[in-house]
Amino acid sequence: MLKVWGRVSSINVQKVVWCCDEMGLAYERIDCGGKFGMNDTPEFLAMNPNGLIPVIDDGGFILYESNAIVRYLASRSQALFPQEPRRRADIDRWMEWQSTGFTPAMWAAFMMLVRTPEPQRDMAAVESSRAKSEKHAAILDRHLAGRRYLTGDAFTAADIVVGCAAHRWLNLPLARDPRPHLERWYAELKARPASRQVTHQALT
Repeated sequence: MLKVWGRVSSINVQKVVWCCDEMGLAYERIDCGGKFGMNDTPEFLAMNPNGLIPVIDDGGFILYESNAIVRYLASRSQALFPQEPRRRADIDRWMEWQSTGFTPAMWAAFMMLVRTPEPQRDMAAVESSRAKSEKHAAILDRHLAGRRYLTGDAFTAADIVVGCAAHRWLNLPLARDPRPHLERWYAELKARPASRQVTHQALT
């Protein structure tokens, strides 16, 4: 059986479990990282020398880096990750945008507001992060104005990956500008049964 190492509170692990659930893949998830530790053990570092989650073991094939894992798993599904080069490149574009833009922009706000005790929070860092994130949210909102999903009428791996970031952004305890198209899209993602481990959980 496919094994997934990582705690489900991690946005990168969320991508993988949502993808698995969307595809109906059987898997065992092993709590790892954060308060669970284990990711600095020799056994874990032998799988991922970076000491980061998630890591999967698919019949002896070890893979780390969340978007690479999603691509690997989703490549079994023409719906989630089609073979046609331009359609696949469009999906890839949004997956990279999430990992290099949207999620890094909101990192400080998330860490300060969710994982840092209130007396220790740097609110200037929160505001800077909020402003950066709003720029990305505006890009996403404009893009979704004429589309049901990120790459058109079909739900793909891009919606899973960016959907995890949108869940984090829309549930941070801070003021946000209205983004009707982003919010409509996220509501549709939240209604998908396979998204429940992500979209129906509080941020932690």
